[in-house]
This record gives sequence, structure tokens and C-alpha cells, in this order.
Amino acid sequence: MAMNSVVRLESGGNTALNAANPLLTDLVVGFGWEVIKSNSPQSELVPSAILCDHAGQALSSSSLVFFNQLSTPDGSVQYVTGGDIDQIEVDLALVPAEVDKIVFVVYVDPDIRKPGNFASVRNAYIRVADRENNDIVRYDLHQAESSVTAMIFGEIYRYKGSWKFRAVGQGYTTGLVGVADAFGVNL
Repeated sequence: MAMNSVVRLESGGNTALNAANPLLTDLVVGFGWEVIKSNSPQSELVPSAILCDHAGQALSSSSLVFFNQLSTPDGSVQYVTGGDIDQIEVDLALVPAEVDKIVFVVYVDPDIRKPGNFASVRNAYIRVADRENNDIVRYDLHQAESSVTAMIFGEIYRYKGSWKFRAVGQGYTTGLVGVADAFGVNL
């Protein structure tokens, strides 16, 4: 699918993902950022995805996909390396019917070079592309406050039988634990 232009969103904005191509099901969600080098510990960022039900809660603990849990049991969402810094592949055709949205979170790994936060992170983005790597949508995040240790970059959600993407940019000062609590994930 050739894309003429990429939709660029601001926080809170949304766009249809399969409006131009109703048959589009295979997506690549890419993440990128720069960490300013310093003499202090540098943040190690980890992208993840959470499959949520209509109430906004994770379906189960296996609904969290990240580097230690590379795929959902059904294979609809998979963590892969390559392309961007990291990326998550989504097969919309395999996403279970009870999934209302897939939330994409980037958190500071608390076990590597602690402490860390988003203060030194610049040029962070999330992009959604088709399998041929043609960008559909991109959201460039603004610099987060220094106390932020996890952030919802965006979400893919169902709306009237199709899929949309929303740019979020919501920060958490409680890291992955706070995000897990908010979405009902047992770590």
C-alpha cells in the first residue's frame, strides 16, 4: 500500500488506520528517541504493549508484551527488534474480539543503570506503518517532566468496526509498576 502522506498527530489527536485501506491488518508500531549522554546514569527505555478490554483493563498478565514476554499467546502482538530502536508488530486480524484497545507504553527499566527518567530523552516518537514500512501515522512527543519514568505514547483502538490510533503522551512518575496498577497487570 503506497502512502502519499503521513498523518502527524499532536497529543489527544486520533486518526483512522484502515480508512484508506480497509483490508489493512498487519501493522508495525515503531518507537524511537535519543538519550542525551551525561556522566550520570542514563535511562534505558523499554517499549511495551498492553491489550485491554472495554473497561480499559488488561485481559490478563499475558496481555503485556515487552522484551521478557515477546508475544501474546494468540500471536496478535509481538515485540521485535530492528527497524526503529524497537518495534511491536500487530496483526489486527488476530486480535481477540474482547480487546478494545492496545496501549503502547515506554518505561524506564528500573533494573538497568538506576535511577532513570525521561528528563534526558529527546526526539521521542511512535509511528504506525504497514508491513512494507510505509508510515501511516506519526506522533512526536514533547519533552517529559524530569519525574516521569513511564509514558503512554499512544493506543490503537476499535471504533465502529474499524481501528484508529490516538496520540496520548501521558506520563507516570511511578514507572512500570504504576502503569501495571492502572491497567490491572500483575507483574
